[in-house]
Amino acid sequence: MQSVDVGQQALFEIDNHLDSLVQRIELLSYINPTNIEQQKEEFFVSNYRKEPLFRYPKMDFDKFKLHRQLFSLPIEQIEDKVLRQLYEDIIYFYSGLIQCIETIGEGKKFYYNSLHSFGTPTEQEVENARYILSFKDDAPSERDEPKFSPKQTEQLFRDYSKRYDFSYAIQYSDKMSAIAMVLNNIQTLVLNSKHTYSESEIAILTNHEIGVHMVTTMNGLLHPLKIFSHGLPNNVETQEGLAVFAEFMSNSLTVKRLKKLAYRVIAVDSLAKGYSFAETFALLHTDYGLDNESAYYITLRVHRGGGFTKDYLYLTGLKKVLDYYHSGKDLSVLLTGKVSLEYVPQITYLITKKYAVAPKHSTDSFAKNSNANTAIAMILDNLK
Repeated sequence: MQSVDVGQQALFEIDNHLDSLVQRIELLSYINPTNIEQQKEEFFVSNYRKEPLFRYPKMDFDKFKLHRQLFSLPIEQIEDKVLRQLYEDIIYFYSGLIQCIETIGEGKKFYYNSLHSFGTPTEQEVENARYILSFKDDAPSERDEPKFSPKQTEQLFRDYSKRYDFSYAIQYSDKMSAIAMVLNNIQTLVLNSKHTYSESEIAILTNHEIGVHMVTTMNGLLHPLKIFSHGLPNNVETQEGLAVFAEFMSNSLTVKRLKKLAYRVIAVDSLAKGYSFAETFALLHTDYGLDNESAYYITLRVHRGGGFTKDYLYLTGLKKVLDYYHSGKDLSVLLTGKVSLEYVPQITYLITKKYAVAPKHSTDSFAKNSNANTAIAMILDNLK
């Protein structure tokens, strides 16, 4: 009995130490350029030829010290083999993210680290994107008209969030490529201060950012073990797929939105093929007919840092979550924190061993299943 207690003590000490080490490893805090709009203006003036020169926030931690501390964690003291392997996987995962952060802006160095952490789309996944892009855009709607200021949007988020018994901070930023994002480590929603939001965007974002990303953030804080809060390996694909699935289940997902995700896959594929920023932009703007503003921001998302491959995971994650859902499996286990489909057996094991708890907060669209868009359902059913 004493050896079990010692093993449990080691587990919680390692978990707490790991928690303290990964507090600053928030890739989204470092990957967004600080001069997005200035470079956009210069790129447009050059007739889309001048390669942008982006600047990035400075890293505020000692990368070598953090690597050393991660790999000094005595995980051999964890007696449970399942848990020991899980923590080993997590340490390697965060080491990879540190390597991403420390090479932001260093061209191919960052790209290869991004490739290691996030991968790149297969030919079938690129074909899925092309299939989605073969459909016509949605008919124009008043819901798509920009009308809400960031301050008004904040209130709409507050109103939506009354259904949940948790609170979070809202901040604004004029230095982000997205129009909204959740910073998990500080439980904060960030809104783009330069954007005017439409009804459609708010429906998408509330279900995506709050209904999944903030829900899993808050659920992740409730476990005896803190690894659920920061993220298991490969959690990005599952979490983004789950968030887009919430858009679908709430009847917020549109053809226009799906096509935006498909363009991201095409852009990441162009990156893998060696395209420059200007060449990826030309592919989207000239070959696919995407307007220059949208083409710029999608190209920016993919080429920032030196080549950020994460964006294709929204569509691949959606396909995997859909397959999981159609197989009749329990979606709630995916809401326990920043978790991934590959680790569902381990999550279930941790709950059984009382190292984790069932999720307190749930995504309401999963229960309501108010999706009635048969056209979207047909497109999704035909993804391979």
